[in-house]
Amino acid sequence: MTDDSSTASQNHSTSGQNRATIISEALPYMQRYDNRTIVVKYGGHAMGDPGLSRAFARDITLLRQSGVHPVVVHGGGPQIGSMLERLGIKSEFRGGLRVTDKATVEIVEMVLAGGINKNIVNTINYEGGRAVGLCGKDGRMVIVDKLTRTVVDPGSNIEKIVDLGFVGEPKSVDPTVLKLVLKENLIPVVAPVAPGTDGETYNVNADTFSGAVAGALNASRLMFLTDVPGVLDKTGTLLKHLTVAEARALILDGTISGGMIPKVETCISALDRGVEGVVILNGKVPHAVLLELFTEGGAGTLITR
Repeated sequence: MTDDSSTASQNHSTSGQNRATIISEALPYMQRYDNRTIVVKYGGHAMGDPGLSRAFARDITLLRQSGVHPVVVHGGGPQIGSMLERLGIKSEFRGGLRVTDKATVEIVEMVLAGGINKNIVNTINYEGGRAVGLCGKDGRMVIVDKLTRTVVDPGSNIEKIVDLGFVGEPKSVDPTVLKLVLKENLIPVVAPVAPGTDGETYNVNADTFSGAVAGALNASRLMFLTDVPGVLDKTGTLLKHLTVAEARALILDGTISGGMIPKVETCISALDRGVEGVVILNGKVPHAVLLELFTEGGAGTLITR
């Protein structure tokens, strides 16, 4: 006759040993990133799911406790769109691109640097971390130039410059404030809102913003949490590692297409700025950040020089 309590005890012991083995196997990866800076661009569906948000906050807290210096840069496109709709502010599009006028950029700053930023800070702090909310304005961290885009008019086939309003791209990054915060073992959470060279407030694409910040910090890793597993080949299989040359070849042959093209180009730009490696991974997978950094298999596509 089986002793149920003895079986339960053995199962518990085995489970405990498995957990201990996993932690032990993570040690060399923890040592690799000890005292190194990791920038995580946080957004997409992961940010809107309460369970995934708490898991992300725990992961970021664990990184800091493990000796890693995480910096979180977040987006918030869906939340901005929702707030504009609630306030009855209609978005104007030129050449298929959203125009950010004065009224819109005020809402963008309120949503990004206000509501979203403080929610992320609060969640990390609730999970035991010590997070601080910032934006590009703090300490003149990021200064931007006004961004313009050219589009081809379908009727005349002539290129035209599109004025996107208060949309900027990073011109310079001063990481002084971030370094001071990191030195105090705090976790910076940064909203992609920044002043322009003209003194106006600008909205900045979160991917571009995080790449500029990661470069200025000489980050070991820049991690893009997206809604896809990473870069896929033509059969839909995840490509675990790509060099810049390989990534460019995949863009040319059409393997990398659509919205993944600007994402990969941002990765390459970050590498040019001094980041050691950039990872595209699925933020909808619980603990994706830990899987990527602290396991042999990783969790996405790593792009390096």
